[in-house]
Amino acid sequence: TQRYPRQGIDVSHHQGAIRWAALPRTVGFAYIKASEGGDHRDARFAENWTGARTAGIAHGAYHFFTLCRPGAEQAANFMAAVPREPGMLPPAVALEFGGNCAARPTPEALVRELRAFLSRTDAHFGQPTILHLTREFDAGYGISRRFARHPLWLRSLFIEPDWGARPWTMWQASSVRRIPGIAGPVDWNVLRP
Repeated sequence: TQRYPRQGIDVSHHQGAIRWAALPRTVGFAYIKASEGGDHRDARFAENWTGARTAGIAHGAYHFFTLCRPGAEQAANFMAAVPREPGMLPPAVALEFGGNCAARPTPEALVRELRAFLSRTDAHFGQPTILHLTREFDAGYGISRRFARHPLWLRSLFIEPDWGARPWTMWQASSVRRIPGIAGPVDWNVLRP
């Protein structure tokens, strides 16, 4: 915590019921899964959003981007799921192969759909959407290079990311952190000081 004073979690229905008031003070922020693809909504989003707000934890929402639905459709789903609140953290979009559909669009096609998504979410929420990337996805599509105005949230378990076309803003350092208030493992993230 000395090196990275601002630390937090990202959560979805996988964490089950979270006791937000019981979370340790080291949890300085929370990213909460809202939606996936063109029509899926996270079953615990509303409960988690309210829980984080009530506990006074800075919070933002993320969308899991699927490779087999148009970007505009996915943006509409995300924007409909997430209330706009003063002071909320910037929106984020998760870009990874794990848990995604089998389709592998060309880089040109993916960039086009991602651009359609980002232009809508950036305008709707009034701030640039954060790009949550795995190394494999960035290697396949060069996202960190192509979308220079969008902050990077890089996933690199236990070892600080040394990839990406520019410095990361947020780093997902663990997917197995254990903390009071959450029954199982949770993703742990740090902000660049």
